[in-house]
Amino acid sequence: MIVSKTREEIELMRESALLVSKTLGMIAGEIKAGVTTLQLDKLAEQFIRDHNAVPGFLGLYGCPSTLLTSVNEQVVHGLPTTRPIEEGDIVSVDCGVLKNEYYGDHAYTFAIGDIAPETQKLLKITKESLYVGIREFKAGNRVEDVGNAIQKFTEAEGYGVVRELVGHGLGKKMHEDPEMPNYGKRGRGKLFIEGMVVAIEPMINLGTKNIKHLKDGWTIVTADKKPSAHFEHDVALVDGKPELLSTYAYIYKALGIESDEENEFRKVPLVI
Repeated sequence: MIVSKTREEIELMRESALLVSKTLGMIAGEIKAGVTTLQLDKLAEQFIRDHNAVPGFLGLYGCPSTLLTSVNEQVVHGLPTTRPIEEGDIVSVDCGVLKNEYYGDHAYTFAIGDIAPETQKLLKITKESLYVGIREFKAGNRVEDVGNAIQKFTEAEGYGVVRELVGHGLGKKMHEDPEMPNYGKRGRGKLFIEGMVVAIEPMINLGTKNIKHLKDGWTIVTADKKPSAHFEHDVALVDGKPELLSTYAYIYKALGIESDEENEFRKVPLVI
């Protein structure tokens, strides 16, 4: 069952989402060659607790970490390790928080130094597909309208769209209805309703759509060992239109990037 949120609840969820965004912005200033993902995990946990919240992933379903850090061919759910990040890697950082009884859940794939041109394009197209999908999250549309838009956009570039992993509703639980696949047929799935909040998160592979699960019980990798990208935003349906609760602005500020990609999804400019 889809749980619609009041305007007051959506504002509380915005606080949770923005704390994740700030955490990823802090990570953006720390992530570089020679740093381990375990070091980043400890920094994130402390940052979240210092902001009067608790890590949303830590302990959830037995998760042992605050961040899920997926490197190169790892699609999602990579566990932080002592392996130093290397020049040319890409690292997807997925983070959640629980604040005011509501969850935020947000992800970004970082390029470490100079990366291969085909991998750079994968990151670009995957992030663009996120906004392509968000545009379809509107009154009158259904779940698979979002997935269909993402699928068409990314498959046109020859990429593989992961089937086994999906986005989801968000609220007092990390995972609520509906599931939000990144593929599908237009006009199919649950109808979007005012006040619903979802995490839309394309997981797109450079090669095959097929994946494998590693023996650690968490990490998921591409079957052909080619790179995978993952971007995620929290979005509310307000007045029939998608409204971003999360932002990449803190990441972009740390990295010195100028972008207006989020402007169409905000009623007022975001001040950071």
